[in-house]
Amino acid sequence: MVYPPMRAHAEGMLDVGDGHRVFWQVGGNPGGKPVVVVHGGPGSGCTPGWARYLDPERYRIVFLDQRGCGRSTPSAGDVSVDLSTNTTDHLVADMERLRVHLGVSRWLVFGASWGSVLGLVYAQRHPERVSEVVVFSVTLGTRRDVDWICRDMGRVFPAEWARFRDGVPVADRAGCLADAYARLLADPDPVVRERAARDWCAWEDTHVGTVPGHRPDPRYADPVFRMVFARLVTHYWRHGCFLAEDEVVRDAGRLAGVPGVLVHGRLDVSTPADGPWRLAQVWPEARLVLVDAAGHGGSGPGMAETVTAALDGFAST
Repeated sequence: MVYPPMRAHAEGMLDVGDGHRVFWQVGGNPGGKPVVVVHGGPGSGCTPGWARYLDPERYRIVFLDQRGCGRSTPSAGDVSVDLSTNTTDHLVADMERLRVHLGVSRWLVFGASWGSVLGLVYAQRHPERVSEVVVFSVTLGTRRDVDWICRDMGRVFPAEWARFRDGVPVADRAGCLADAYARLLADPDPVVRERAARDWCAWEDTHVGTVPGHRPDPRYADPVFRMVFARLVTHYWRHGCFLAEDEVVRDAGRLAGVPGVLVHGRLDVSTPADGPWRLAQVWPEARLVLVDAAGHGGSGPGMAETVTAALDGFAST
């Protein structure tokens, strides 16, 4: 990757209400073009590596950890923490509150995976505050997408999916597996919760591993991260990402006049390319770039270079 990890020159905790405080950081050039980084998951949190796609001489880089994860408080890893005020609407509102707090007039929205959903929804609801959108490993947050990962991907990884399915009680195996795992992750018995978090994260690491040489995500070795991640992903997925079905495509017209680049790996069978392709058909200002040898996330040759090139292209506009 071209650029170094971010060195922050400002950070803080923003009170966004409902007992939540979200952690934010700003790095890069204080006078540069503002860009907000929308991390994946839900629940992954921002890491310094995100900034390596961005030129620190030309961008003012804004990180935030979404509600309940990373350095934001309270942590969703605590089973006593109520998740009812952790929804897509809340996260969109938090992003807008942070923009106002930092005195940003307009910013480029940059995200991946779940961050592509959240970033696109934010841009559709606040297009006047968005200069451009760059997203990769694009998903649309539909119930079809959730069913694809939780059930249909079993055709690609049958043995691993069988273990994932068998992690829930027999009576729940024919239903929504995200819902079944969410119930296990709320169980009073910590042993049940820990086993469910391990099983969920093992499947997460499997269905993205379509590129030769895929290595397990080291974050899943951390029991704290596992619990935060598993609780938030299942919470969002069991509720259809708190979106109307196909909302991102339905509301694409709101992005009229906003330039965008959608970068997607052809080997990303976790989130198939038909999603970003459909979006590009109804968003004339968007350019879809398919990277032949890339999978989900930044994996595979050509993905990081393509994302960086898209961001470099907007850095001086």
